[in-house]
Parts: sequence; C-alpha cells; structure tokens
Amino acid sequence: MGAFALSLERRSMKEYLVTAQEMKRYDANTIGEFGMPGLVLMERAALCTVEELQRACGSIPCRVLVAAGCGNNGGDGLAVGRLLLLAGYEVTFVMPGEGGRCTEETGRQITVLERYGAHIFSTMQDGEYDIVVDALFGVGLSRDVAGIWQEAVAWINRSSAFVCSVDIPSGIDADTGRVLGCAVEADLTVTYGFRKVGQLLYPGAACCGTLVCRQMGIDERSFLHREPCWYTYGREEKGLLPVRPADGNKGTFGKALLIAGSEKIGGAAMMAAKSTFRAGAGMVKVVTARENRTALQQFVPEAMLLTYPREGEAEAGFLAELEEAEKWADCILIGPGIGTGERAHELLRFALLKSTLPLVIDADGINLLAGDRKLQSAMADREGPERTIILTPHPGEFAGIFGGTVREAKEGLLRHPGELADRLHCVVVCKDARTVVVQPGGGHRYLNTTGNCGMATAGSGDVLAGMITGLLAQGMAGMEAAVTGVYLHGCAGDLAAALKTETAMTATDLLDCIAEAVRLQGRAAAGNTEVTIC
Repeated sequence: MGAFALSLERRSMKEYLVTAQEMKRYDANTIGEFGMPGLVLMERAALCTVEELQRACGSIPCRVLVAAGCGNNGGDGLAVGRLLLLAGYEVTFVMPGEGGRCTEETGRQITVLERYGAHIFSTMQDGEYDIVVDALFGVGLSRDVAGIWQEAVAWINRSSAFVCSVDIPSGIDADTGRVLGCAVEADLTVTYGFRKVGQLLYPGAACCGTLVCRQMGIDERSFLHREPCWYTYGREEKGLLPVRPADGNKGTFGKALLIAGSEKIGGAAMMAAKSTFRAGAGMVKVVTARENRTALQQFVPEAMLLTYPREGEAEAGFLAELEEAEKWADCILIGPGIGTGERAHELLRFALLKSTLPLVIDADGINLLAGDRKLQSAMADREGPERTIILTPHPGEFAGIFGGTVREAKEGLLRHPGELADRLHCVVVCKDARTVVVQPGGGHRYLNTTGNCGMATAGSGDVLAGMITGLLAQGMAGMEAAVTGVYLHGCAGDLAAALKTETAMTATDLLDCIAEAVRLQGRAAAGNTEVTIC
C-alpha cells in the first residue's frame, strides 16, 4: 500500500459498558477479592444518588416517596431515603409485597430504618410528592414485571413527581434495553461504576431520562483481567485520528477507489467521495456512470473519474482502466447507489475476487452480496493473509444478508453482527439508532453513543461509508477505521443538529460538519486533558 504508516497518539480512553452478569461479577470481586463490605458500597451508592438528586432538584427538603424492592437495589433505595430523612426531607417508604424475602443487605437497611423510627408501607401511598425514588428492580431483572410490581410501576408513571431511578429504571433489561412488561419512565437515573449496555439501547435509553454514572467503589481494578465485552467513546474523544506527517503529500495520505452511483442515482457517489476526502484521504477516484460526470465534477472537483460505457458499448477499454485503477488504489469502496443490475454485480465480483485491497461494502453492494451465495462462500472460505473487509448494513440490509426479519435484526443487534462477522470473516458495522461495530473472533465490541435521530436521512449512510474508506486509505486497521468513522460521523451529526435542528438537517449538512468534528477531535488530541470520573 502507498498509504503512510499509521502513527497514533493513543490518548483516547475507552468507556466500558457492562452487562448485568459482568456487573454482578465485578461487584462480587470488589467484595470478595478486595474486602470491601457490601454495606459500604450500598452507602456510597446512596450518597451519590442523593447528591445527584439535590443537583437536579435543589437541596431544600421536600416530600419524597421511596418505592423499594427486596433485592439490593431496594436496599440502595432505602439508604437513599434514610439519608434524605436525616437531611430533613419528609420521606415515605414503600416495599410492595412480602418484605421477608429480602437480601441480607436490604434486611440490614430495614433494621436501621426501623431504629430511626421510620415506617415501611406495603402498598403505594397516595399523596402529593415532589420526588419519587424508584428502587423496585435493579440490573438483575430477567422476567416480566407483573402483579403488584406492575401496579407500582404504573403508579410511579402516573405521578407528577420528579422520578429518580436507582441504578436502572425498574422494568428495563440491563443487557438489551428491552421493556420487560412495563418500565418506570425516569427523569433521572443514577447508575454506579459503569453504564449498562441496556441503558444506551432503545427503548431503555428513553426510560432513563438523564443518565448519570457515579463511581462508588467498583472500578476497572475489579475486572481482575476479565474486561467487559462492550465499550464506547465519549463526545469529546481524543487521539483517534492518524497523525499526519508534516512532509507528506497527496499520495502519502492514501488513494481511495470508489465504485458508486449509477445512471439514475448520482448523489450517493458525490456524498461518498466528498466524505472520503473530509476523512483525510489524499486522492479519490470514482467509478460511476457517465451521466454523473458533470455533477461529480461540480460537487467534488478534487475527485478523478472513471466512467463505464453505456449498454452496448465496448467494455474492454473500461475493464483495463478499472484494473489499472485498482493497482493505483490503497482501498476500495463499493455499493453506494450502484443499483442491483448485472453491471453492478460484475463490479462487486471484481472488487471481491480480483482485488486484495481493503474493501468497504455498503448499500447495494450488500444487497447484491446477500443474493450471491458463491461470493459469500468466497469470503467465508478465503485463505492466506486476512484481507480487511468491512460491511456497513442498516437493519434491512443486515436482515437480507444474515437472514430473518428486520425486527429480528434489531432485536439481535448485540448478537447477530458478531455471528455475521465470524461467518464472513469481516468487520460488521450494523447501523441503527445505536450503531455497533464488531470484528471476527470476538474481542471488544463497540457501541456508538454519538449522533441523533436527525441522521436518519437519505445519504447519511453514504457519508459514513466514505468516512470509513478515507480512514482505511490512510492505513488504519479495519476495526479501528470502522469505529473511528462511526464515532466521527455521529459527532458531525450532533454538530449538524445543533446548527440545523434534527428535523431540518440533511446529509449535506453532515458533510459540512465533518471538518469541524475532525478539528475538535484533533484539538483534543493535541491537549493533555485528563478524563475525570466522578
């Protein structure tokens, strides 16, 4: 490859996201391996929650109802209520159902409350409250909420009070974000140690309200060399982009070959080409229909063009030029707007079978691949040095190539992309409200938290495909390019929404904001700012 050797200043810091099982293990490690008493962790969690409640609602004592379950989440809630009681708040405590089935720690919290003279009711108490503390169920919930618990959740959701959920809104699956029958709709959720995967996936993310993560004694040392599977990056990440040598030239920064656009769809090629440049590629050549020449030259005058002949015209000259372009390039993108006709199919076969360059397959390229079992087998059975191939499907395209329905693709967002990555030996970028990036063989998996619903607009995927391609052209590894592209794409989307609103923004606005997203990321990389976890 002619691209420059990648040089990175690795100042970026992953934010680990945990599942319920992982959090339970880290909690046990903290207690068992480090000797931290569970009641101390519970007290610290309660202190953190009270601080966040007072930050949100003010510190003037008011009327509070604490709805607690029998598990340790309920113990956290009872401790929150006790601290508020001691601070002068008027606190009502409710534990629906039988209190005798409580965990040891929660039983201890009940004893402490009783010694302070507090009464714990067994049914929800009607009245006027300023704050409701939801501590019915924690991250260990795995069954649908029903019976008296369903009634308690409904009571909380009917309340006009400010609702604060302890660790996670009751009724949300901590791993998937799924609503288990019903769920509390919180204004504030204070979670501990690490954010949970289900708090970032919808509909769980919407039920959390404002999500605040506080450190209360369980940190990365509690992993004991068993790190969480999932991670994300924050909105002010640094050190992700390759450092550009001061004496580089346009060839130094990579040459990208884009096979995009068709005679009726030219915009996709223009979006992808512009975003490839915006991501830092030095040179871009676009293979497209002749009808797109003028528009491409006007929209992306920096790009070189190779147009294929109309139907019935000689193909030999074009194929020879295509082969020369492949030899010239450092990576290939195929798919945006190419259609699903025979010419597009031939171009996909060329990119997959005749080249060994890093390859991004997007949009129509994925649809064509989904219908061609031979090409899928060629990907699955290939031998020798592992070639970088990145697929960038949205849920509909993913369902087509993986099998199943769009609903199944969305529900399996955390599982199925990894299975497809292993099957086809490729990096998979599954685009949704939360985009996931996975690579074959397991390892860490990325869940993106930048971006917004305004990015659900035509052309947004073409911009992302171009950005990933531009990073590949500069020599980034497949997983790294995909993660960085997705992250910066979301950052550009947030900037565009701030300027244009989520309703009015378009993919062209995304293009205009890539430069600012890159500038801000680069500015962060140049600093020495430390990440503080409160």
